[in-house]
Amino acid sequence: MARDTGFPAADAENDFTRQRRRADVARLVGWLRRQPDDVNTILPFDEVVAALGKVGERHLGLQVIRVETIVGSVDRTRDFDRFFRPTSARIRERWQRLAAAQRRGEAMPPIQVYRIGGMHFVVDGHHRVSIAFAMHRTSIDAVVTEIITRISPEGITRRGDLLIKDHRRIFLSRVPLVGRAREAVQVTDPFDYAQLSESVEAWGFRLMQEVGEFVDRGTVARRWFGEEYLPVVRMVRAAEILEDRTDAEAYLWMSRERYRLVREHVWNDEIVSELRQQALRKAPKQ
Repeated sequence: MARDTGFPAADAENDFTRQRRRADVARLVGWLRRQPDDVNTILPFDEVVAALGKVGERHLGLQVIRVETIVGSVDRTRDFDRFFRPTSARIRERWQRLAAAQRRGEAMPPIQVYRIGGMHFVVDGHHRVSIAFAMHRTSIDAVVTEIITRISPEGITRRGDLLIKDHRRIFLSRVPLVGRAREAVQVTDPFDYAQLSESVEAWGFRLMQEVGEFVDRGTVARRWFGEEYLPVVRMVRAAEILEDRTDAEAYLWMSRERYRLVREHVWNDEIVSELRQQALRKAPKQ
């Protein structure tokens, strides 16, 4: 609970000072622990939407949302940190005025937010959100507009996560997998998505040369997943190699090493056996 001495203005001033100090301590601790610079950075709405790809939006109206789900801002990313603690004294006057008014029991209008998945981004009401965090409130009234995105926002916790989301969005536009196939192909290095895109498109070109006709991206993606990707992944897992990598990462390694080995795009028992030996030789010794 927020401290209450019975003097709203004094309590609001103490609240602001305490939150500023916490923001400074969090920044110092992050530096000492050598954490990424974006761990305590508020998520920028425009960059998140650009990474995920906007499909549409819908107005959901007035709702009660959890304060902890508010992770970003439309245009005030420099004034607050990841937990909406003030990052400078510039906003002190307005912050303390609103905090004192709330302590006196004055009604506050709902904030306005965009919703992306389970995350909320403040359009209007940054100071009220910051005060809610400072007073340890669990919920707040908000007018919500939901943003529908091309790919899932799941897994985004900091700004650095947007890079892999952006590369995955581009990959899925080039290789439009659907359903379970879409979820099955995952990598941890964002630049692997670019390499995987090139690999699939090259496979699709060879397919068109073989059948003698144009094949659209959706068909290429479906056939590549069923005729190329799954058989290779099954071979890798049966050989019990590359177990520390995702299926897509294992496929990339196998296809890349295969071409270095025989300069051909074929699979047979001898190639798989040689690749297994290479993987075992490169694996770290226990």
